[in-house]
Amino acid sequence: MATVDDLQFEEFGDTTTSLAANPDATTISIEDPGETPKHKPGPLRGLGREEDDELLGNDDSDKTELLAGQKKSSPFWTFEYYQTFFDVDTHQVFDRIKGSLLPIPGKNFVRLYIRSNPDLYGPFWICATLVFAIAISGNLSNFLIHLGEKTYHYVPEFRKVSIAATIIYAYAWLVPLTLWGFLVWRNSKVMNIVSYSFLEIVCVYGYSLFIYIPTAILWIIPQKAVRWVLVMIALAISGSVLAMTFWPAVREDNRRIALATIVTIVLLHMLLSVGCLAYFFDAPEMDHLLTSTAAPNQTVVAAKSS
Repeated sequence: MATVDDLQFEEFGDTTTSLAANPDATTISIEDPGETPKHKPGPLRGLGREEDDELLGNDDSDKTELLAGQKKSSPFWTFEYYQTFFDVDTHQVFDRIKGSLLPIPGKNFVRLYIRSNPDLYGPFWICATLVFAIAISGNLSNFLIHLGEKTYHYVPEFRKVSIAATIIYAYAWLVPLTLWGFLVWRNSKVMNIVSYSFLEIVCVYGYSLFIYIPTAILWIIPQKAVRWVLVMIALAISGSVLAMTFWPAVREDNRRIALATIVTIVLLHMLLSVGCLAYFFDAPEMDHLLTSTAAPNQTVVAAKSS
């Protein structure tokens, strides 16, 4: 039978000292339940994968889309539903305008600026400002061209405001709607292409038109060569924004279809800019032509009557 001395507790020294004295001993480590286990760092992700995530928005952008969907949960017939589309601060609008003026090669405009919070505030007011800039600048341009001519009588053409509004807003809504339907259809055929929402496409088109506001003001200069240089510069900047934004959405598709889509987008944009320049600025003034042709006829009639 064990004596009392045999049952006494024995204090052990430091674990390191004990292991040094008896290297064959087995040790058991008991962790505190309150402590969090330390994880070993996992393998680093490749740079190519990070670039793909940044371009396609596979991680953070998906979470943002989910949060945006939870945010916009009001019924579409309520005022709160449409109020969310205008919930944007001035800093975001300025960043998106700057991004449309200075496109970055290899960067997607939607993923970089729009995806976090697509809005209609910027596109709406950009289109409205562009309408008045084109209409007012067109009137001033015709006035400056015929300034000093005795037969010219200036008459403000307010109809240009309604015509410009119809052209700009139809382009900013109907073209994105058509493009969105086309991308949805192609997404059903090719499963791995990038998809954009209709609101994101409208947002891209709206901000891409900002460059035409200062361009329309400079179109007042009565020099056709200067006007065409300005329209080419504006077309190159805004067209590159559209091309670099929608190329990732179609590049996985058939090569011919992808190229045809980008070419169509650029051609429609070119048609808008060239058409506005030709109609509002280079078109002859009908009132001026009627006045000029009426003066010789009145002279002939007066000579015959005498």
